Amino acid sequence: MLNNAFIGRQPILNRQQQIIGYELLFRLDQGSVTADFSSDMQAGTNILVNTLSNMGADWLVGSKLAFINVATSMLESNFLELLHPQRVVLEIVESVNATPELLARAKELRGQGFGIALDDFAYTPQTAPFLDFANYVKLDIQQLGRDNVKSLSKELRKFPVLQVAEKVETKDEFKYCLEIGMDCFQGYYFAHPETLSAKVINPAYANILSLLNMLRNNAEIGEIENALKRDVALSFKLLRYINSAGFGLSCEIHSFRHAVTILGYQKLYRWLTLLLVTASSDAGTPPALMKTAVTRGRLVELLGQHLLDGTDRDNLFIVGVFSLLDVMLDMPMESILETLLLPDPVSEALLDRTGIYGPFLELTEACEDPEMADVPRLCEQLAISPEMLNRAHVSALAWVEELGV
Repeated sequence: MLNNAFIGRQPILNRQQQIIGYELLFRLDQGSVTADFSSDMQAGTNILVNTLSNMGADWLVGSKLAFINVATSMLESNFLELLHPQRVVLEIVESVNATPELLARAKELRGQGFGIALDDFAYTPQTAPFLDFANYVKLDIQQLGRDNVKSLSKELRKFPVLQVAEKVETKDEFKYCLEIGMDCFQGYYFAHPETLSAKVINPAYANILSLLNMLRNNAEIGEIENALKRDVALSFKLLRYINSAGFGLSCEIHSFRHAVTILGYQKLYRWLTLLLVTASSDAGTPPALMKTAVTRGRLVELLGQHLLDGTDRDNLFIVGVFSLLDVMLDMPMESILETLLLPDPVSEALLDRTGIYGPFLELTEACEDPEMADVPRLCEQLAISPEMLNRAHVSALAWVEELGV
């Protein structure tokens, strides 16, 4: 029963807005909810251990880290030794008191190579002793308020720790935390558009949009080739993507005509959707936002694969990737959809999370929410087990790392 938990994730970014790791969140399904927090923690860590050891932590490539919450019972257990110390940061939750035994345990885990983070940190006699062993201190900016964050941040500079601002929800909050010298950031600020004003789509976007529409209308290969030749950057990017490891093609592609012949229109359409999202990085979109969009595309597709196939799978991918276009282009989704010829079910999913694809996108978004409140209900609705969800999640992250987006 303890194995039924769903894994979610929230990215942690550095000052350049690049993802350095993910906090792995978990939520027990309805069948195994208990009121006892420590057994909740145990279940969660049990799941994480199973997931990370059974599936391999390959997706935590290079410097990416998994931040995992641990309470007292977890710190005392020998579960943690099953995890990969160089890949994992243990977040000691605020309810843990600094007893001599637990301080010794923190020191020992740090010695094994684990990162240690102090979650929801407040300076108290119970928590302060842990600062001697911590690499990260997480400050909940909503709970603390700006003035307290500023003074606590200043106080913490005496310690060799990286400061993580948690629950950063607006651009304004992000700027403030950046100014007072916080090192890392976590929260919704990059996925929540604040003001949407229709703006002119720049040339690279306009070209990609026109190509997408040509493919949707089954234009001649020559016409498509010419459209690409007009935008060198676009064609270069396309060939670079198609030749990258993530697409698993057995032969190198040298020309756009060759790409069209080998891939067919449907697959090409799919790569162009990726390009539309990644082109936005040149327009100043935070890299983490781009990565979230591409991860969503892959996860939506993997979640739908047990129910849908063929064209539907490509459409699922497009739904996920395009779900953040309104944020990236700073335009209302309705205006964007007017410029793109998309099948009705795709538009329905993007506009109001309805239709055949809507629930898969809804579930993918629910996995990014720290509460993960809707995950069990949506999984039940789509007949997706915790194991299927977790496998798809880890696999989507691995795929995005492989693409090198």
